[in-house]
Amino acid sequence: MQRRRILMGFYIATGIFLAGFLGVFIYYLFLPFEDPNGTWATAVACTLAALYVIFLFPYMGICFKRVNAYYKMLRFISVGLKEYTVAPFAGIDDWTTVDGVDVNVATFRVHNYKRDEDMIRQIYVDGEKDFPPFEEGDRVRMISQGNLLIEYEIEKNTKNI
Repeated sequence: MQRRRILMGFYIATGIFLAGFLGVFIYYLFLPFEDPNGTWATAVACTLAALYVIFLFPYMGICFKRVNAYYKMLRFISVGLKEYTVAPFAGIDDWTTVDGVDVNVATFRVHNYKRDEDMIRQIYVDGEKDFPPFEEGDRVRMISQGNLLIEYEIEKNTKNI
């Protein structure tokens, strides 16, 4: 919905620019040869184009780029392979950006059977939502897709109680 709203703003701004530019262009075409008003029409057309470009870079380069990356992430969730895991929660790392989307990083201890040691696995939690109420030592059943947390269930650690 946010993506559609941003695209609608872009289409409205583009329509206003094209209408204004077309109006100035038609006015310029109907001017007599070497009319002094032709300079003003050219200046207005250049100013409209400059304002449109100044608007376009931040609006589409910042707003739309971030929303579109989030949209792609949600779309890939529906087509990707899901992985089921049960692992103890180890802690929280600092947030990061993955494929243009801000995510919080939750770390889990996963046992590596080949090396017979525990490894830390990073699971990305959507930065737009609240962080799950994980406590250190809780075992978490989770479904992830490409290290992005989709669903979880917390099994409370009974050793601390």
